[in-house]
Amino acid sequence: MNDITTPDCSVLLIDDEAMAEDLIGFHLSRQDGIRLRYDNRAEQAGALCREIAATVVLVDLRMPGADGFDVIRMLRAAPDTEHVPIILLSSEDDADIKARAFALGANDYLVKWPDARELEARIRYHSAAYQARCQRDAAFLELRQREEELRASQAALHQSQKMEAIGQLTGGVAHDFNNVLQIIGGNLQLVKMIGGVNPQGLARIENALGGVERGARLAQHLLAFARRQPLQNAVVALQPVLANMEDMLRRVLGPRAVVITDIAPRLWNTEVDIGQLNNVILNLAINARDAMNGEGTLTIRARNLPAGSPLPDNHGDSGADYVLIEIADTGEGMPEEVRQRAFEPFFTTKPTGQGTGLGLSMAYGFVKQSGGEIALQSTVGHGTCVQICLRRCDGVPAAHAPAPMAPLSGGVETILVVEDEEDVRTSTVDLLAALGYQVLSSPDAEQAARLIEGGASIDLLFTDVIMPGKVSSLELSQLVQRKLPRAKVLFTSGYAEGVLAHDGKLPPGVHLLHKPYTAEVLSARIRHLLRRDAPVTAA
Repeated sequence: MNDITTPDCSVLLIDDEAMAEDLIGFHLSRQDGIRLRYDNRAEQAGALCREIAATVVLVDLRMPGADGFDVIRMLRAAPDTEHVPIILLSSEDDADIKARAFALGANDYLVKWPDARELEARIRYHSAAYQARCQRDAAFLELRQREEELRASQAALHQSQKMEAIGQLTGGVAHDFNNVLQIIGGNLQLVKMIGGVNPQGLARIENALGGVERGARLAQHLLAFARRQPLQNAVVALQPVLANMEDMLRRVLGPRAVVITDIAPRLWNTEVDIGQLNNVILNLAINARDAMNGEGTLTIRARNLPAGSPLPDNHGDSGADYVLIEIADTGEGMPEEVRQRAFEPFFTTKPTGQGTGLGLSMAYGFVKQSGGEIALQSTVGHGTCVQICLRRCDGVPAAHAPAPMAPLSGGVETILVVEDEEDVRTSTVDLLAALGYQVLSSPDAEQAARLIEGGASIDLLFTDVIMPGKVSSLELSQLVQRKLPRAKVLFTSGYAEGVLAHDGKLPPGVHLLHKPYTAEVLSARIRHLLRRDAPVTAA
């Protein structure tokens, strides 16, 4: 015969006569897996049941004070004891009493004193059924929790996939948009250089060039969200950077707003594109100003976040050291449905014509591309806090002064322009020719490579990054460096799309000019590269 293992039974016996413990306990105490607790306080049934985690309650029907019926009512009324099995013991074998007991919620009814073996069997049966029910309920609860976690994970994945898809779309749009802006801007600059335009026409040209510049900033925001802008990263000491922004932010927020900086001492360094970080903080401050209607308090906090500390917005514990920057305002805050979409590009709650909806999306893309985390905490009526985590860097910041913008200047060197967009190529070639350069051009890298292999001598290669064809711009640049080691290489692109940038960062020695570029910027970059390593002429 196989032994059947049953879970332990925790039995609570309530009877006003102590003799009941002797009569029932004598047999049960000899049985494995059964624990008996006797008590005569019927009014304490609920507390006693919880105390011993009872799996079966035996209760006498007739007792002074609270009787068996009262005990059934008490246990069934409490959520944590409503399903504990109750066996009512009575000296009365009365059908009406039995019916009443079952109606109140009793699980069984035995006439005193039952056979010990029958009582044990009933106790084990009811106890096992109750424990199985508890296990089933626990399993259902865990299943519901897992389902909720799965739904949350699926929602997060859906949101991530949506953001990635939008990022790919916006990156492609920004690339084409930058090419269009370059065509417009390049031809307008050529018209200016040619001359012969009356003052009224010149003013119109300047106005149009201002529109090109605004479009370029819009495209830059799109690329920042799409994480397709090459970052000029450098080791930065954040403490002086954040402290120095206070005056600028005061001017942005206006006289009725208060700016508070709370920067922890000995703040760690980080590696970041400082220009883009400044843009992010400025955009967040502008959002805060609008949310506060020009008055309120903007707080910039920064502190070190050691490895193992919890990251914002349930991103888990950090596996590395971070620096946490928080930009908090006392504005009206956001409802949850708005907060969930706040990082989407072009999503805005502002009236038409007030804002592009790109500020937060640009911040999101920049931080993610920089290897950090960003979170948004907001409650209606209690303001908004944007939290940015940037990885710690042990490097030392390098001091450097920005080079002043050189005036429009040309030269007599030979430049090879490689660009698949014909209108962009034509305007660029004409612009360089107007500056005095000897210009060769090619619609793709494959044809340009044949020119170099055929013996063409150039001083600088000016090539688009993304072009169709078998030969990439990177392969072309490597060919030029092998064949003409003194020639310089300057890349240009609406976005680099990972061809030049690794993890969104340009490697040292790679020179990239973003589209759309002006004649002044193009001439300055070319002259700067051509002057490097140039032979010194004796006087």
